[in-house]
Amino acid sequence: MLKKVEDGAAIVACNTCRHSVDEREDAGGARGGARMVAALRAVQQGDARYAGIAVQEMPCLFACSDFCTVHLRAPGKVGYVLGRFTPDEEAAAAILDYAVHYAASEHGRVPFKQWPQGVKGHFITRTPPPGYVAE
Repeated sequence: MLKKVEDGAAIVACNTCRHSVDEREDAGGARGGARMVAALRAVQQGDARYAGIAVQEMPCLFACSDFCTVHLRAPGKVGYVLGRFTPDEEAAAAILDYAVHYAASEHGRVPFKQWPQGVKGHFITRTPPPGYVAE
């Protein structure tokens, strides 16, 4: 049931997420989550700044009402679940830009002034790392 992945800063994208609130798939039959994974990988490959951020995927993060959901995580850092994205390269770039700041942070907290506009309003929850709670 679990697949081992490299431990480090990562964006884990739900590859089965709905395309939008009203549609499970786009006009071509692709799920929003699959399109988001493809957009994240395309943007990542085009910019060396994103090399330290893994793009991982898995089916269903159980945030179905918040379509196109991703989980941002890193060892010893608070994690974040974000959603309600349009599965395109603009959203992917905003997520990856935030992830770069996140990876560079000490505990996973990124000052609001560093947040890309494209992630504002998309945070759903934060999760403490194993063995910790946030203060």
